[in-house]
Parts: sequence; structure tokens; C-alpha cells
Amino acid sequence: MKGKINNQFGDIHISSDVISTIAGSAAVECFGIVGMAAVGLKDGFVKLLKRGSLQKGIEVSISEDNAVSLKMHIIVAYGVSIYAVSENLIETVRYKIEESTGLKVESIQVYVESVRPID
Repeated sequence: MKGKINNQFGDIHISSDVISTIAGSAAVECFGIVGMAAVGLKDGFVKLLKRGSLQKGIEVSISEDNAVSLKMHIIVAYGVSIYAVSENLIETVRYKIEESTGLKVESIQVYVESVRPID
């Protein structure tokens, strides 16, 4: 589904791919996050996504009233507080999406898939 904004000039439709790209870019800028994760459905292995495919680690759903809900799969750096990193991630992503699109973020669920040392 797409987000929709009405203004005096007409309608603006925002794709869920755009929202996931904004969220992924904001996520990798947060301290303590190594990257986004893709979980293999067959074997359950976690794969670190490259910068060009960050949106694969994010599931976006948009309700009828344009409220955005996200599920983010991340890989966290070893030795940092998972709680602090997750809280920072949620606030940063919420701010970036609301400022960039004008849509309200209803919920962000964070799934920590792996912990890795920083190279």
C-alpha cells in the first residue's frame, strides 16, 4: 500500500519502498548498528545487507489512515547496549520518516538478529 497526502495542489502518493529506503539510511547512521539484516527463510542464517539493499531488512505497512508501521531487522555492534541502540534507532527513524514524508509513524519494532564486532 502507498501513503497518501492531500494538499491544495493535488494528491501525493508515497511508496513503501521510499519509506524503507529512508528508514534504512537513517538506521545505518545510528551509533552501534553494524547494518541491516536479512534472515534466510530456509536455513535461518543472518546475512548483512549491503548499502544498496538496506530496504530488504525492513518491512513497511501503511494503514488506511496513513499510519506507518515498521519492522526492522538489524545487526548490532558487540559491546554496546542493545536497549540504548534500539531506543536511538526508533527515535531517529521516526523523526526522519515524519520529517521527510509527512506521514505519522505508528510503531517501529526492532529485531536484533545478530551481534558482530566492528571491523
